[in-house]
Amino acid sequence: MSEIQKTSWLESLSVYKDIRMLRILLLGSISGFPWVLIASSLSLWLKEEGLSRSTIGWAGLIFAVYAFNYLWAPLVDRIQIPFLTKKLGHRRGWIVLMQIIILLSLLVWSVINPSQNLALLISVGLIIAIASATQDITVDALRIEQIKENEGKSMAAGAAMAVVGWWTGYKLGGVVALFTAEFFENLGIVDYWQTTFLVLGILIILMNIGLLFVHEPIETDRQNKQKETDKLIEEKLGSNNAITNFIAYITGTIGGPIISFFKKNGFAIAAGILGFVFLFKVGEAFMGRMSIVFYKEIGFSKGQIAIYSKGLGWITTVVFTLLGGIMAMRAGTIKTMFFAGGLMAVTNLLFAVLAWTGKSEILFAIAVIADDITAAFATVAFVAFISLLVDRTYTATQYALLASIGTAGRTTLASSSGALVDWLNGDWGTFFVLTTIMVIPSLVCLWLIKNKIKIGAK
Repeated sequence: MSEIQKTSWLESLSVYKDIRMLRILLLGSISGFPWVLIASSLSLWLKEEGLSRSTIGWAGLIFAVYAFNYLWAPLVDRIQIPFLTKKLGHRRGWIVLMQIIILLSLLVWSVINPSQNLALLISVGLIIAIASATQDITVDALRIEQIKENEGKSMAAGAAMAVVGWWTGYKLGGVVALFTAEFFENLGIVDYWQTTFLVLGILIILMNIGLLFVHEPIETDRQNKQKETDKLIEEKLGSNNAITNFIAYITGTIGGPIISFFKKNGFAIAAGILGFVFLFKVGEAFMGRMSIVFYKEIGFSKGQIAIYSKGLGWITTVVFTLLGGIMAMRAGTIKTMFFAGGLMAVTNLLFAVLAWTGKSEILFAIAVIADDITAAFATVAFVAFISLLVDRTYTATQYALLASIGTAGRTTLASSSGALVDWLNGDWGTFFVLTTIMVIPSLVCLWLIKNKIKIGAK
């Protein structure tokens, strides 16, 4: 019996040897890196410029664009980029275009004074967020299309590698950003953050070079099926002209994925899935939005934050994301999400203890490690879950819809995190307790639908 168990674990680990996993790893890194810019770097930049917690929290509303990228996902699926599509392929062409926009935005940031040009700074941050959200549409589609529909274990492993890649781009990118900023600050450079963004631009260039080694997906009949849907809608409209063609296009590309999703699951189950997706990581987002501000206020330096929160956190995240992928393969995504939800609640309480006891490097390290373990399990299960739900006819659009709904909960609600801390008069301990309570509603939604969800492995 023990030998069978051992072999099964080895078989699960062997899935990660697939060359496609390395490509997915790079795609994840490309997706995660922009969050270094508009999350931790922007928040700390504004904090060190003397802006209030509320301002920093509300600045996070730029993340709301991730909640709406579904609206233009059909355009990303259909529109070809002049020159880039022909040279690089449809998916890679879109990614490179968005990377160029992010790079140009960093150049603008490098000459902005936040206290004098806050509106411009946030506007450029919004452009980065839009480019990143658009990029995610095609990155996720490219990732899913690397794996065949009947490869359930490979999909779970691919989800794990995508998460590892995302956290690699975010964590290691954050290490580079924080240490670079501290280095320039120690040199006496006044605009050390602006100079740091120029260095981060170099990383974007390197990632685009790496993108050349990611193959375009196997050809599919996705566009033909979408055109068939358009034609059926045109026939229902009873005429064929420019207006009806446009209506058919909009209805088919935006309404088609929604109709397909509700038809597959039934209205009640589909609504339960959407409720769970919306609420699952709200508590984590509330905590994450204010975490770097909390670290700074409690007395940790940029170097300490980089070591514990970014460097050590990256190692922990990589290891436990891979383990989370194996757990999702063996126990199923739903059980993994229940497990991750419980971990979220416990982890947030650790930060409450840190807030109440004061600065402690040991407790800080324990809390950060626990948080990264939690994020690893939660994210890989979540990504695998919605990847298994999508219809390959609408890969980019339907995945973007589900991911957008999840992002909506994290961004729109969590944008009030700074205001909540201010309302609590800086009582960080109570704030973290409240984020613990926020975990419960999503798990209730999942419990109600857990036996009725139509996916390959629960």
